[in-house]
Amino acid sequence: MTPGNNGENTPSAPQGDDDPFGYLYEDGQAAGATPPGGGGGYGYPGPRSSYNQVRAVGDRRPAYGQQTYGQQVPQQAQQQAYGRPNAHYTAPEAQPGGAPVTQPMQPASGGGRGRGPNTKGLLIAAIAVVAVVAIGIGAAMIFGGGGDEKDGEAQAGGKPTQAESVKPSEKPSKKPEKPVELPKTDAKALKLEGGTTTASDVDGAKASGGVYVAGFDKVGAQVTWTVNGIPKAGSYSLRVNYGVPGKDSNATILVNGKKQTRPLNMKNFAHAEEGDWEKGWTNTWAVVQLTKGTNTVTLTCAQSDLCGTTGANIDQMWLVEGTNG
Repeated sequence: MTPGNNGENTPSAPQGDDDPFGYLYEDGQAAGATPPGGGGGYGYPGPRSSYNQVRAVGDRRPAYGQQTYGQQVPQQAQQQAYGRPNAHYTAPEAQPGGAPVTQPMQPASGGGRGRGPNTKGLLIAAIAVVAVVAIGIGAAMIFGGGGDEKDGEAQAGGKPTQAESVKPSEKPSKKPEKPVELPKTDAKALKLEGGTTTASDVDGAKASGGVYVAGFDKVGAQVTWTVNGIPKAGSYSLRVNYGVPGKDSNATILVNGKKQTRPLNMKNFAHAEEGDWEKGWTNTWAVVQLTKGTNTVTLTCAQSDLCGTTGANIDQMWLVEGTNG
């Protein structure tokens, strides 16, 4: 046997038949199958149209649809091979017992391509966390470092904390000043002039021993109080405990010899019956301008004052800081 020779007795398949052994059967012979050598391909008469064209041993010619090196594949064949389905191709899932059909992956809701992690939301969350931490640190620095040594001892079990032992203690806040106790006097300590005198026959006086100043019932009568220890210059309230016989009265005020703008009002605030000196004890006040240190305060019965006709008994005198009465 030589190349290109399949032997003498090599059978030849009928032309046009895909079964190479069709010539062995009656139906194949009836179809015109002949042993090899009669021309054409195996199985059926006529030109070969099968992809799997059988060639003689040693034949190097390309089979149908194949390309030898350096040859061009017809454009129609290229288009069919690339981008177009083969008419004789049947998908595996369409064949009996073929591969199961899988559903294509659906895109995420909202259309378009799939979304990755929500980086914008993560960034906002991270910024919020940083802001909260910064605010907490700032609050701790503002409100956590102002304690004094006693607070540190209470928090650390009797010992100051490290921060408090290094940080100098803050200056203690100023304590509210206690009200200055201003002078007060009884009638018997006053300087009496103009016919005034002390008495104690009318009950109800608050001065020591029930002693009061009587005779304050005519023009020119006056009493003077020398006040020591005024802490600062300013306005003060002059308080006077007095008694009237059920009728209104008043008197002029002199401070350091200077007349004050308003007289001392000695009305019948007790609503006593006219002539009832015992029921007429009450008190009143007026604003006076004092200097720091020592001052003189005088009550005088002037020509225009009611004390010249009504009269009044003077019991006690004292000062109150401010002008609220």
